[in-house]
Amino acid sequence: MSVPDYMQCAEDHQTLLVVVQPIGIVPEESFFRIYKRISAVSQVNVRDSQRVLYIRYRHHYPPENNEWGDFQTHRKVVGLITITECSSAKEWPQTFEKFHLQKEMYGSTLYDSRLFVFGLQGEIAEQPRTDVAFYPSYDECETVEKRIEDFIESLFIVLESKRLDRATDKSGDKIPLLCVPFEKKDFVGLDTDSRHYKKRCQGRMRKHVGDLCLQAGMLQDSLVHYHMAVELLRSVNDFLWLGAALEGLCSASVIYHYPGGTGGKVGPRRAQGGSLSAEAGNRHRPGALTSNGINADTSAEIGRAKNCLSPEDIIEKYKEAISYYGKYKNAGVIELEACVKAVRVLAIQKRSMEASEFLQNAVYINLRQLSEEEKIQRYSILSELYECIGFHRKSAFFKRIAAMQCAAPSIPEPGWRACYKLLLETLPGYSLSLDPQDFSKGTHRGWAAVQMRLLHELVYASRRMGNPALCVRHLSFLLQTMLDFLSDQEKKDVTQSLESYTAKCPGTMEVITLPDGLKLPPVPFTKLPIVKSVKLLNLPTSLRPHKVKSLLGQNVSTKSPFIYSPIIAHSRGEERNKKIDFQWVQGDVCEVQLMVYNPMPFELRVENMGLLTTGVEFESLPAALSLPAESGLYPVTLVGVPQTTGQITVNGYHTSVFGVFSDCLLDHLPGVKTNGCTVEVIPALPRVQISTSLPRSAHTLQPSSGDEISTNVSVQLYNGETQQLIIKLENIGTEPLEKLEVTAKTVTKEKLYGDFLSWNLEDTLCQFPLKPGKIATFTVNIKVKLDFSCQENLLQDLSDDGISVSGLPLSSPFRQVVKPRVETKPLNPQESSKVGDFSHVKTLEAILNFKYSGGPGHAEGYYRNLALGLHVEVEPSVFFTRISTLPATSTRQCHLLLDVFNSTEHELTISARNNEDLILHAGECQRIAIQVDKFNFESFPESPADGAQLANAKQLEEERQQARGLEINSKLDIWEASVEGVLNQLVLEHLQLAPLQWGEWYQNRWMIFFRECTGSQQGLFRGFETWDIGIFYPQHFYLLLLKQIYAPYFNTVMT
Repeated sequence: MSVPDYMQCAEDHQTLLVVVQPIGIVPEESFFRIYKRISAVSQVNVRDSQRVLYIRYRHHYPPENNEWGDFQTHRKVVGLITITECSSAKEWPQTFEKFHLQKEMYGSTLYDSRLFVFGLQGEIAEQPRTDVAFYPSYDECETVEKRIEDFIESLFIVLESKRLDRATDKSGDKIPLLCVPFEKKDFVGLDTDSRHYKKRCQGRMRKHVGDLCLQAGMLQDSLVHYHMAVELLRSVNDFLWLGAALEGLCSASVIYHYPGGTGGKVGPRRAQGGSLSAEAGNRHRPGALTSNGINADTSAEIGRAKNCLSPEDIIEKYKEAISYYGKYKNAGVIELEACVKAVRVLAIQKRSMEASEFLQNAVYINLRQLSEEEKIQRYSILSELYECIGFHRKSAFFKRIAAMQCAAPSIPEPGWRACYKLLLETLPGYSLSLDPQDFSKGTHRGWAAVQMRLLHELVYASRRMGNPALCVRHLSFLLQTMLDFLSDQEKKDVTQSLESYTAKCPGTMEVITLPDGLKLPPVPFTKLPIVKSVKLLNLPTSLRPHKVKSLLGQNVSTKSPFIYSPIIAHSRGEERNKKIDFQWVQGDVCEVQLMVYNPMPFELRVENMGLLTTGVEFESLPAALSLPAESGLYPVTLVGVPQTTGQITVNGYHTSVFGVFSDCLLDHLPGVKTNGCTVEVIPALPRVQISTSLPRSAHTLQPSSGDEISTNVSVQLYNGETQQLIIKLENIGTEPLEKLEVTAKTVTKEKLYGDFLSWNLEDTLCQFPLKPGKIATFTVNIKVKLDFSCQENLLQDLSDDGISVSGLPLSSPFRQVVKPRVETKPLNPQESSKVGDFSHVKTLEAILNFKYSGGPGHAEGYYRNLALGLHVEVEPSVFFTRISTLPATSTRQCHLLLDVFNSTEHELTISARNNEDLILHAGECQRIAIQVDKFNFESFPESPADGAQLANAKQLEEERQQARGLEINSKLDIWEASVEGVLNQLVLEHLQLAPLQWGEWYQNRWMIFFRECTGSQQGLFRGFETWDIGIFYPQHFYLLLLKQIYAPYFNTVMT
C-alpha cells in the first residue's frame, strides 16, 4: 500500500467502499453533478432489519490499495458505479465493453456494479437490466437515488452471505491464511499443520470476521471477534495483524462512544444503540451464533460493558497498534492513517498534547518517494489536524510548507495560485489579519519576524501570479503594520519596491475581491506620517461671525423652557466633547491643524493631503508637504471651503504616499487628540478689508476683551493738533455689504478734554449696499487735547502776581519774557526730571470697531467685527505755567493773565480772540492778557443731589470744574489749547459773575436784583429778589451796608 488516505477516520471501518468513475468522455461538470447525487446516499436502512449500512464513495482509488482489502475490509472496493454517455446504438457495444474492463480492475473484490448511461434512447434503453440504467439526459434522471439504494441492498446481501460464511466455519475445516501483499513471499515453505500456524490463521480470520460484522452493522459481534483476534494473535506474536485487530477494536469502541463521528463529515450518523438491539434480534436467525459460542439471549448491554473500550483505553490501544505497525517498513501508510485516526479521536476528547504526540510521530513516518502533489496533500492534512487540536501556529507552519511545495523548483509549472491561497490560509495561525484595523488595537500579537517573512512571500507569490494590485496591497499592509519592526534598510527597500509597483498600478482604497470570494480591505497609511493631534481652528478674528444678542436670546429660549435639563446634559455627554463652540462661514476658507511627524529614516513626501468631511458639501484644497527624516512634531494646516450650510463633521484626511492613496479616518486613530470634530457652518457673510491713510504701527494693542486687532496704525501729533484719518473699506467677499456700525473705545489712561475721535457715518452709508470689489471711504477726525498745565508746584498763588502790570491798559495784551523764578528752580537733577520735564511724550490708544453684515448671514442675524487699532504719540506743544486774573473797568468783565511756555523746538504763534498774534520762540515763556466776560455757571450741578449718578461729592466737584473749564475754553478760543487743567477754585470765583446784577432808583427806593447764589451761599438768596434798602437814608449808608453784606460777591470797589 503506497497511497495514504489522509481523510481516514475511525468510523470509516464500518463503511463499504464504492468507487464511482466515468467511462469514455464525460464532461467533468456533469460527472460531479451525478457524483454528488450518488454520494448523498451515504447510509441506508436495511430492509426487514434495523441495521444501517454506511457507504464511502471515492471517484479515484489506487488499485494497489485494494490489495489490502483482506487486512482491513473497509479498504476493499466492493462496489463500482460507472457513468458514461452514449448517443447511439452503435456506440453501445463499445461502451459496455469498457464497463467490463473497468470491473476487471477491481474484479477480485467487487460485490456488485452498476452502469449509468446518459443520452441513449430506443430499443436498447427499453430492455430491462439490473446492472445498467438508461437516462435520456442528466436532467431527466429522477431515479438515480432509488437505483443507488437498490444497489446498496445488493451489496448488503453479498456482505451478509460472506459474514455468515466466515462466522459458521467449523474447527474441522481448514482456515485459509489471510496475508498482506508483502507477506506472501515470507510464508512460502512454512509448515501449515503446526499449531502456531493454525492460531495465526484463526486470529487473522477472527479479525476479518470482526471487520465484516462492523460493516454489516453488528457492532457488538465485531467487538467480540476483535477481542478473540487480539488474544490469538498476541499468543503467536503476529504483530502486524495484532495491530490491525487492536485498531478494529478501537474503531468499534469509537463508533459506539461517538455516534456523531470523528471526521467532521456532513450528515448525522444513527446512534449505535439501535444497532445493538438489532443485533440482539438477529441472533434468533439461523446461523447467527458467534464463533465463541455466546448465546443469542445474552444481553447486548452486558456484552458492551465487557467488550467496549473506555475512551482512555481507546487511546492506549491506538498507541499499541501504532507501535506494532512501526515494526514493518511496508506498513508506513497503515501507521500514518492510524495516527490520523487517533488524532481525530483525541481532538474530540480535547486532549491536545497527546494528539500532538501522535502527529509528531506521523511527521517522521517514512513513506516511499512521494510526488509533489502527495507532499502538498500530506502537509495540508497535517495542518488541518493541528488546527483541530488548537495548535494554530503549528498548523500554519505545515500549511506554509505545503504552499512552498506548490512552487517547488522541481515542478515544471509551479502552482502560484495554489501557493498564494495556502499562504493566505496560514495568516490566522501567525496572528495575522488582512484587516489593518486589527493591528491598531492594543499591543502587537505574534512573532513580527515570521509575519514579515510571510508577507514578503505573499508579495512574491502575487508578483508571480501577475497581479500587481495584490503586490501593492500586501506591501502596503507590510509597511503599515510592521513599521515598528523594520530596520532602516528594510524600510528603504520596502518603500522602493512599493514605488516600483505603484508606478504600474497605484494603490487605491477599493476592496480587492479574490476569485474564491475572499476580500482584501484597503490599507490606509495612518503612520506615514503619524498624526498625534487634530485641531479645528477658528476663523481669524476679523472673520469670526457673531450672533445678534437679541436673536441669540430668542434662539436659546426656544430650545427648552427649562434652565437645566438632564436630557440635554446626557446628550452632550454622548458627543464626547466633539461639538465645537465656534462657527465656520459658508464660502470662507476653514483650517484644520494636524501635528504630524515622520518615522522614516529619510525624507517623506506627502502629496494630495486634504480633509475628509461629511454633512456639508465641502471643497477640500489639497496640500503637499515634505517632512525631514525622523522629524519631531510638525504642524500641518489643511484647508477647505464649505459650500453649503449645516453641521459639518471632519472624519479624517486623505494622503498619497509612495503612490498609495489613503483615506485615514479619525475613528481608526485611537491615540489622536482632538478638540472636536463637528462644527456649524452658517450662511455666507461679506468680508471687508481696511486700508488707511496712516502708516502701520509696530505697536500692537491688546484690548481687555481678548479680541485681536486686525490692523494697527500710528501717528505723531502735538498736543492740541487735529488730523483726519481716511479709512477705505473694500468688500473682498462675494456678498454685498449692507450694514455698518462704527464704535470707538479709548484704552489710554490719560485725561482727555473734548472728543478724541469723531466721524460722520452718513456719507459712508450712502454708498451701501457695497457690492463685491467696491470701496467705501470713511473719515475719522483725530483731535488731541491733553492737559496744558505744568506740574502743580510750578503754579503760583494769585496773591503772588510775579509780574507788575500797573499803569498798562488792561484792554490790550501784556507780553513780557519771564525768567524762571528762583523758588521754582529744581534743587537737583532728579527733581528736574520730575518737575521741569517738558519734553515728555504721552501715548493715546484707541480701537475703532467696525460691525458689518450682509448677504444670507445678515438675514440669519450674524455679523462680523473688524477692529482698527490707533496709536497716537502726543508731543507737548505749550504749557500754561501760571494763570491769574485782574479786574477790568466793568464788573461783568475781567482780564485773564496766562503765562504761556513753548516746549517745542519750533517757533509758535499764539492766537486768542480779539488779541494780536503772539510769537513764541523755542523754550520761550511769555504772558498774555485776555479780556473776557465773566461766566454764569448756572447750568452746572450745584449739589450731590443733582449728580446722583456720580460716585461721591468729590467727583461732582470735579465734573463742575471741568464743565466750567470747557465753557471758558470755548469762549477764549486759544489755538485748541485748553485752560481747563490749570483752573483752580480761586480763579473760577474771580471769573464768576457776582450775585448782584444791577440796581435802579425807582419810586424813591433802590431796586437791587440778585441772582441765585452757588456753593456756600446756597440758601441766602432764591432767584431774583428785590430788596428795599430805605429811601430816607443817605446814599453812602446803604452802599456801605451793601459792601459789608455783599462784599464777597464783588471784585470791584463800590463808590
